[in-house]
Amino acid sequence: MALLAQMAVAMVTTALEQTPTTDEPVYVGTATVYLKEHSLRYNPEHPPLGKLIIATGVLIVEPRLGSELPAHQSRLGRKLLYETGNDPGHLMLWARLPMIVLTLLFGLVVCAFAGDLTGRVGALVALALYAFSPDVIAHGSLATLDVPAAGFVLTSVWLTWRARRRPGVYLPLAGAALGAALATKMNTLPAVPVVLLLAVLSVLAARHTAPRRLARHLALGLAWAAGMTLIAISVVWASYLVVDPRLHWTAPADMPDVRGLRALAVDWLPLPREYRDGMLIQFGKEEAVVRAGFLYGRSYYGALWYYLPAALLVKTPLGMLALWAAGAVALCAIRPRRPAVPYVLLPTAVLLASAMTGDRDLGVRYAIFVPLFLAVAAAAVTAVRRRWAYAVTAVLVAFVGVSSLSTYPYYLPYANEAFGGPAKTHLWLHDSNVDWGQDLGRLADRLRQRYPHETVWLVYKGSGEPSYYGIHASDPLTVSPDKVRGLLVVSDSAAATAEGPLAALIASSRAVDEVGHSITIYRRP
Repeated sequence: MALLAQMAVAMVTTALEQTPTTDEPVYVGTATVYLKEHSLRYNPEHPPLGKLIIATGVLIVEPRLGSELPAHQSRLGRKLLYETGNDPGHLMLWARLPMIVLTLLFGLVVCAFAGDLTGRVGALVALALYAFSPDVIAHGSLATLDVPAAGFVLTSVWLTWRARRRPGVYLPLAGAALGAALATKMNTLPAVPVVLLLAVLSVLAARHTAPRRLARHLALGLAWAAGMTLIAISVVWASYLVVDPRLHWTAPADMPDVRGLRALAVDWLPLPREYRDGMLIQFGKEEAVVRAGFLYGRSYYGALWYYLPAALLVKTPLGMLALWAAGAVALCAIRPRRPAVPYVLLPTAVLLASAMTGDRDLGVRYAIFVPLFLAVAAAAVTAVRRRWAYAVTAVLVAFVGVSSLSTYPYYLPYANEAFGGPAKTHLWLHDSNVDWGQDLGRLADRLRQRYPHETVWLVYKGSGEPSYYGIHASDPLTVSPDKVRGLLVVSDSAAATAEGPLAALIASSRAVDEVGHSITIYRRP
């Protein structure tokens, strides 16, 4: 409990201090529309469940939405937070709290899963890695969808593992958890065949299948998998019906024209039209937008297939990387632990491979399932019955704890010691790995305390409203460079991919300060 307590303190502190990140206003605005208008018109590219969870916190605040709703979802979030008389800090805290609670509950799942595989010591190791994970703390404290989606997948797999003893009890629950994952984020779809395969394996294991009964038990396993599929589909449908029981859905006018096998596959899914159209919107965005990426100091356009593994090397504590690798080897090498290999390593590999094929070079949040599953895998090191193994494991866990605690409260821009720590992350990565717009409030405090009455030029990448926090700045890209004098403040994500006039302004300026390891303050001569 002490581990989860420190994690809770870290996440609540983060939720209190950070201004809205880039995606949060969209989700909070959509959750508010769910509550007040029961409409699915906003943010159709993501299913409703995660936003319904956010809505449980928003409901307590009862924010004012205003009479006329904007057409675009990003404009909706900005209006809700800054234009209708709501307190953005208070609203965002309550929107984030349900996700914090859910993240803590997933910690109990990690602990229970590891305990089932290796016992109490292994459970403690797994929980420590989860509770000290800077990425899990950072994204678990935000009103976003990445941690809930990954946590529901993990829960489904854990329940499927438990079904090796009592399939009649655990497989229906696993189907519901799988449906919750699908109803939270669509990138969990590749987990469906994996979980169903694991369900069949669990039924065979529970029946202690002899060769002469293999066909019969295999048919039973397939029947259970079919039942889980129906339960998962029902959960997805229910998440939409809770928002709008009549499913009044009109496809947006700018609906992308997606064709080929992907469009055909989407059309065959037994899911609501809203869900399928959301998938098509996702595909259309990937095809239409060529994003600027940044990896290891190099900017580029498009996507690199190895981006996520390379980013994980930067964003994961060194001791955690070592324990992940050792745990995976131990799972495969120690015979009593081998049955767990497909339950722990296969979902991780499939989800990571799927994420690596997309155009998502924006942050390790797209691979947030890795620290969840591999924390469970790391518990297998305790199955190595050697005194030195326990000592090494304890040292590595302590190293992880120190590395995580030392970055407090700046978990979002964390980088491990091999890459220079949080202060150097912006030299290696960008976007939600470093700077997701979270430090606008801290910037306002810094300008007020150290640079009062100075002229400020701001290039901010995020969803916050600078003027609300008392930042009165001009856009340096709207005037000639010779007129930009005083302080030039640039979000590190904008600086990483800067070209043309902005790159020239930065090159001719001197860095004098930084805020939250995500915003750099330059002085112009």
